[in-house]
Amino acid sequence: MKLKNRTLWEEWESKNKDPYGKCCVDVARRVMEILDDGKPFDCHKIICQADDEVKAGGITGFMAGCVASMVFNCHERGEEFKTKWNAGYDTVSDGVVNPAILTVDED
Repeated sequence: MKLKNRTLWEEWESKNKDPYGKCCVDVARRVMEILDDGKPFDCHKIICQADDEVKAGGITGFMAGCVASMVFNCHERGEEFKTKWNAGYDTVSDGVVNPAILTVDED
């Protein structure tokens, strides 16, 4: 993987040995491997592809947000990934949008 922050990636790997956290790490690893090819991508599609390929069993929206954050912080194409990911939620942010957060209008 073309990592820009190997230390952070290794820290996440070592701290996420439980099934839930390991699932996020495994999917993020596969996403980053896919990004290594340098081709254009759709964030949602490659997360779903990675989920299928590592047999994660269908990750939740929160887990997908964790994956997106890991990719953003650790991979050389992380900034590009974050920009595309956040654009899917019609927002610009310094960080990664968490799709598990809901906003309810009272209008």
